[in-house]
Amino acid sequence: MKKSTIVGYPRIGVNRELKKAVEGYFKGDLILNELQSTAKLLRKEYWETQKEKGIDYIPSNDFSFYDNMLDMAILLGVIPKRYSELNLSPIDTYFAMARGYQKNDKDVKALRMKKWFNTNYHYMVPEIEEDMQFSLNDTKPYDLYKEAKELGVTTRPVVIGPFTFLKLSRLKTTNTFEKCLEELVDVYIEILSKFEADKVEWIQIDEPILATDLTVEDIILFKKAYKKLLDKKVNTKILIQTYFGDVRDIYNTLIELDFDGIGLDLIEGRKNLEIIEKYGFPKNKLLEAGIVNGKNIWRNDYKKSIEIIKKLEEYVEPDNICLSTSCSLLHVPHTLRAEVNMNEKYKESLAFAEEKLGELEDLKKLDSNSEYIESDIFKKNQEILERKNTNSICYNTIIRSKVENLKEEDFIRKEKFEERNKIQKELFKLPILPTTTIGSFPQTSEIRGLRQQFKKDGITQKEYEDKIKEKINEVIKFQEEIDLDVLVHGEYERNDMVEYFGEQLEGFLFTQNGWVQSYGTRGVKPPIIFGDVERTKPMTVNWIKYAQEQTAKIMKGMLTGPITILNWSFPREDLSLREIAYQIGLAINEEVLDLEKAGIKIIQIDEAALREKLPIRKEDWKKEYLDWAIPAFRLTASKVKPETQIHTHMCYSEFSDIINEIQDMDVDAITIEAARSDFSLLDFLKEKNFKPEIGPGVYDIHSPRVPSEEELEKLINIMMDKLDVNKLWINPDCGLKTRGIEETKLSLINMIKATKTIREQLKK
Repeated sequence: MKKSTIVGYPRIGVNRELKKAVEGYFKGDLILNELQSTAKLLRKEYWETQKEKGIDYIPSNDFSFYDNMLDMAILLGVIPKRYSELNLSPIDTYFAMARGYQKNDKDVKALRMKKWFNTNYHYMVPEIEEDMQFSLNDTKPYDLYKEAKELGVTTRPVVIGPFTFLKLSRLKTTNTFEKCLEELVDVYIEILSKFEADKVEWIQIDEPILATDLTVEDIILFKKAYKKLLDKKVNTKILIQTYFGDVRDIYNTLIELDFDGIGLDLIEGRKNLEIIEKYGFPKNKLLEAGIVNGKNIWRNDYKKSIEIIKKLEEYVEPDNICLSTSCSLLHVPHTLRAEVNMNEKYKESLAFAEEKLGELEDLKKLDSNSEYIESDIFKKNQEILERKNTNSICYNTIIRSKVENLKEEDFIRKEKFEERNKIQKELFKLPILPTTTIGSFPQTSEIRGLRQQFKKDGITQKEYEDKIKEKINEVIKFQEEIDLDVLVHGEYERNDMVEYFGEQLEGFLFTQNGWVQSYGTRGVKPPIIFGDVERTKPMTVNWIKYAQEQTAKIMKGMLTGPITILNWSFPREDLSLREIAYQIGLAINEEVLDLEKAGIKIIQIDEAALREKLPIRKEDWKKEYLDWAIPAFRLTASKVKPETQIHTHMCYSEFSDIINEIQDMDVDAITIEAARSDFSLLDFLKEKNFKPEIGPGVYDIHSPRVPSEEELEKLINIMMDKLDVNKLWINPDCGLKTRGIEETKLSLINMIKATKTIREQLKK
């Protein structure tokens, strides 16, 4: 029978125990020993679960208090001076790098944060400073290996490889990439020798960067680095693990090098099978075949998976094939056991992390059975899939017809940007450097408790709505007091920017406890797109209309765009992403037009997730994504009047390579994350004569630190040096939902004061 493994496992806990413990430590409610005890219990639980489910190669060191790239930076001694000079404990230095530090007259910003390839997970960007010496600086991978061993579980330690680590790091040094890699490999040799000393059988080195576009120079450097590393191994076997795509550029190098195993993604890396067919696979190496989807939550189709396995066996020694997940299960919820309220007719079609372990065990059994088609396991699997595909909510003839009949004019605003911009400036009469926020205000335990009471029938709908209106009134009053120019209603009625809309649209399914880590202690519950999407009623109009009636200032209507709703949900697999996006786009378009009829003059359609789902390969960007993603957004606002100003918001502003497509969204204003990115994008926008008005975030909301008025003045001046002041908006870099009330108020007050100071200077 074949063996099985997984690339990694979720760590936040079935009930988000790790999140609560880490945040308790931040607040001072837990001491370090209590935090470590919680983490130890969680690791014990997930190691033993994997062992019970029959996983043969169980990973360790996939656990993290915050982020694995940050863990790797600590392990390699990549700690910038501004953090080491704080003279904190190791754990507090770690968290200062993740969140920033503002205490006892010390004020240090957090490391940058970026999307982890094409996922909704965020990693901390390591910084390689001038004269920084790489060194083995931590014992975590070894400690966790021994911890599992004491529980009777032999694990395979996981580390992020030197090539991926360095490629994703920020090099603030005069040393070349090649020089840094050479020095870094010396530390990896030390890491390996320490594993050798502990008699570790296998070590997994993750190199997901190998699924991206690689140059000839990249391949040469990779080969040189790993030849040096592999020459030092003695008994410990090394698995090179890739995921999120295929390794077409470097496959021949991988099979030539002295790796004992190679992990390939056969879900997103569909061409990996073709590559194996073309070039073969070494008889003396283990192939970890990623055939169970680590990024989506649908039950595996055993028929298709067995067909892939049989195909692989034509080119790979059958006993050298190990069945695996396509990537870490970090990207899916823990277990369906927690979904006690979900209807079985939906639930049976799903597989979360724990259930995927069972799927790997099933596939092992089916593969060893020559009559697998007649087995109960196989028959039950196919019956479930058939019931799912014939479910009535999966096919809505009205919506399908609307999508089929879309015309070119449905994606185009009649008036050009320049014409609209002139009309809007005359109509709104906003001051220079208009101020606003991205939309949400802090969601307190009081608000969350109120929502729970309403869901459990603890209060009436009127009582719930009256309480929400009280909060809206409070936030409007605060915004008026500090003199923000364009207000928001705070989004207190919303549990999440995607889940809220999904709950009011047909075709979505929701989990009770399907939490997935987004970054650090931040978790999200992605909706599941089970059927065709339809809007049957207004979703935000009453709340926004009420908020506008409470103020003479402009109130923004706040919506989530179709691509973000799609990208932050688990999409169905029986319909193209293009068609799903257009279905959602039509629904949002109806909401936009209703907001406009209700007198809302500025409507923000957030596309926070537009950038993150770009295919791994640049050659696939347009035909596989942008050619339908941009039109799906345009569909939402194509029919509004020129007086209606359309805004959008995007996170993690690495947009220089798709700037033409972003301009093609044809918005009137865009707000972006720039506070952690030193505004480097703005030079590029100026060079490209970017048309829309723009609000580069002036402070980082993912950190609890409060920026000073002087700091913000300096940043606004930098922005004005780079872009036309008449096109600039002043705002935070993202929504304020996850921040505390006091820090939010202080930060916004300082933002307004700084803006007014700059305005006075401009008058002189």
